[in-house]
Amino acid sequence: MDNYERINRELIHKGAIIDYYQDTMKIPNGTTAKWDFINHKGAAAVVAVKEDGKLLMVRQYRNALERETLEIPAGGLNGAAEPTDIAAARELKEETGYTAGSMERLISLYTTVAFCNEKIDVYVATNLKKGHQHLDEDEFLNVESHDIEELIQKIYDCEIQDGKTISALLAYYNKYCRN
Repeated sequence: MDNYERINRELIHKGAIIDYYQDTMKIPNGTTAKWDFINHKGAAAVVAVKEDGKLLMVRQYRNALERETLEIPAGGLNGAAEPTDIAAARELKEETGYTAGSMERLISLYTTVAFCNEKIDVYVATNLKKGHQHLDEDEFLNVESHDIEELIQKIYDCEIQDGKTISALLAYYNKYCRN
């Protein structure tokens, strides 16, 4: 597996969220191949658990899918060096208006390992205190509360299809809800 060598990395487009590169790779059979690579600064997400056990979810429009999705609160890091627990707390407050008295890391995941290095650290937030949302100028979302069993069913009914949300909800369920 160590017979791969990057010969060149060319920046094709520098975006607001991602940078798109084309890599020239020497592969094990000795030939070269062109591979796409998307560089992402990273992200953080939160499974926010209310006192009644319901989870806070956000419903928002996603341009790539041309529809609304139901997701856990999440967002990009303000820079690759930003601690993910700080980003998770910020996103929870911005998107839902809640602050957490306690946060514990649940899982870390890479979203699309074939061509992107986006890593998301997911936290469980408890001891929530309600405040006010601080949405970005171009951000419009609704906050909802759901039982974990209802959310798991939404996964299997294909109503929740976001990878970070599916991973986080199943990990939360397996760690905290299974008897």
